[in-house]
Amino acid sequence: MAENKLKDIIQWDVRSWSKALRYWEAHVDWKNVTSGLELGGREGGLSLWMALKGMTVICSDLENVKQSAEKLHVQYKVSDRIRYQDIDATQIPYENHFDIIVFKSILGGIGRDDNFAIQKKVIDEIYKALKPGGKLLFAENLIASPIHRKLRKRFTNWGESWRYLSIEEMNVLLSGFSSYEMKMTGISATFGRTEAQRNFLSRIDEIVLNRISPDKWKYICYGVAVK
Repeated sequence: MAENKLKDIIQWDVRSWSKALRYWEAHVDWKNVTSGLELGGREGGLSLWMALKGMTVICSDLENVKQSAEKLHVQYKVSDRIRYQDIDATQIPYENHFDIIVFKSILGGIGRDDNFAIQKKVIDEIYKALKPGGKLLFAENLIASPIHRKLRKRFTNWGESWRYLSIEEMNVLLSGFSSYEMKMTGISATFGRTEAQRNFLSRIDEIVLNRISPDKWKYICYGVAVK
C-alpha cells in the first residue's frame, strides 16, 4: 500500500498500528463481505480502507463525524460508498446487520475513570450489531509496562483518566465471541515526539524489543473476533 494512503488510514504511529491492518487483510474473505461499520471514526481512515475494498460503509463517531471525515473520502473518490452517522458505541442502533465492524483505540477513552463495565457494554453492542459469522476487527491501546503508565500520566492530558486495558481484560471482553485471535506489538515507538521518530523507534521494536519483551509490556493489541 502506498505510504501516503497508509498514513491517511492509520494517521498516527503508522508503522506500529498498521500491523493490525496487515493482519486484518489476511484474516477476512473480502470477496464475501459487503457491509461495514467504523466506530470512533474521527477522520474516517478505516472507513476509507473498507470503502476502497468496495464495501458499503457507515462511518461513525459520537458527534459531527461527517464534518471531520468526509473531506478525506471525497479526496479518494469513495464518498458514494460511505454514509455518516453519529453513533454512541454503547448504544449501537443495529442488530445482526454488519459483516465487519472495525475500531482503533476507542475503549480506553470510553472507559475513562475506571469504568470497565461500559467497555464491556461496547463489545456487547458490537456483538449484537454483527451478522452471524460477522467479524470484529479491533486494535486497542494496552496498559503496557510500568514505564508506559508513568509517562502517560506525566506527558498526556488523558493519561490519568483513560482506562487502558490489560491482555487479561481483553480476553474477558472477547470471551462471548465464537472465536478470536489477538496479537500484541509495540514497546518504544509510542514515545516518539514526531512521526519520523515513531517510525524509527517502531523499526527498533521490530528488530529487537518486540522479540525480547513480554506481551504484557506491549502497548497495542489487535486481532479478529468472529460472532
